[in-house]
Amino acid sequence: MAKLKIGFIGCGGIANQKHLPGMKQQAEKGRVDLVAFCDLIPERAEKAAKEYGTPDAKVYTDYRELLADPAIDAVHVLTPNISHCEITVAALEAGKHVLCEKPMAATEADAIKMIEARDRTGKMLTIGYQYRHFNVNYVAKKVVDEGWIGDVYYAEASLLRRRGVPTWGVFTDKSKQGGGPLIDIGTHALDLTLWLMNNYDVEYVVGTSFEKLGTLLDPDHQGQNNFRGEPDHWNNKTYDVEDSAVGQIKMKNGAVINLRASWALNMAEDRGANGQAHTMLAGTKGGLDTFTGQVRLNHIVGNEMATTMVGRVIPNFLPGFSQGPAPLSKEHDIWVTALEANDPSKLFVTAEQAYVVTKILDSIYYSSKHNKPVYFGEDGRPIYD
Repeated sequence: MAKLKIGFIGCGGIANQKHLPGMKQQAEKGRVDLVAFCDLIPERAEKAAKEYGTPDAKVYTDYRELLADPAIDAVHVLTPNISHCEITVAALEAGKHVLCEKPMAATEADAIKMIEARDRTGKMLTIGYQYRHFNVNYVAKKVVDEGWIGDVYYAEASLLRRRGVPTWGVFTDKSKQGGGPLIDIGTHALDLTLWLMNNYDVEYVVGTSFEKLGTLLDPDHQGQNNFRGEPDHWNNKTYDVEDSAVGQIKMKNGAVINLRASWALNMAEDRGANGQAHTMLAGTKGGLDTFTGQVRLNHIVGNEMATTMVGRVIPNFLPGFSQGPAPLSKEHDIWVTALEANDPSKLFVTAEQAYVVTKILDSIYYSSKHNKPVYFGEDGRPIYD
């Protein structure tokens, strides 16, 4: 089998933390060649090509030139959220399969355009929700699927940082990201919860985003490190996204999900599993949560309430963050398997699933702005007045 030729559009943080080292593993297995690297900052593309690419890898600053190469089979879209739709649609139209980093798109309308382009071209599209592959969430999925908690009727999806404003990239620029912690990290918590519940049928959404601390705090005098252990220094004059957000999602079967996300919130401590998204599910037979980085199952044993810790606590390093040999990136192993088979049924994250996440997030922002709930129509799309 000829090796697949892969291109990367965007060579910044998430590329170096996850996609480049993850796909390097696949290159070392002889399954792919990493042949093209594009970034608006040429030095970043050149560095990525030198470190990860084939000897003849090409470097671009215009993604359209990369997409014009007929030899490239698939691309990773690793750019700010606002550009996901434009670049993904162009890539699909150019005959490339696409792995687009999360969130799928900045708006529900853009996500629909991406699905339509996929259907029109017959190419594969998946979204980079790597948290599904973390050990604790893999175990939680098995516990749910084996019926230990019964029918889930209430859930909480959270990633709350006391202070954790990303001070690199364009995270605090709404014109490029579309929002703040809700679309950045809340998206992971929501994806995990919907996936664990296997419930994507939404009735309505109501929510509020808070634009408070990002502009009020003097970051130079907080005496607080962010979640990476670095001093929090952001420009509170140009900060124009929310610093926290909450939402309630009512599903058509009556189940309710409470979603919470923050980069800055006046609370005593972070609420996340080792700084990562977590979920709590309550069902008719029992419940579970992943607050501690391990699955905690609460159920009835011998007619008594009991708590069982399921699985081991295993660090969930991204390939680019690991100390010593990097663990296998399951996300990229599955992606390459689907590419080799040209079989969308082998994709682990479907575009339809990721679309539901995006339309819920978009609806929370709309609900907050207009101070009213957003109902979903028979076609599953939000009804915006």
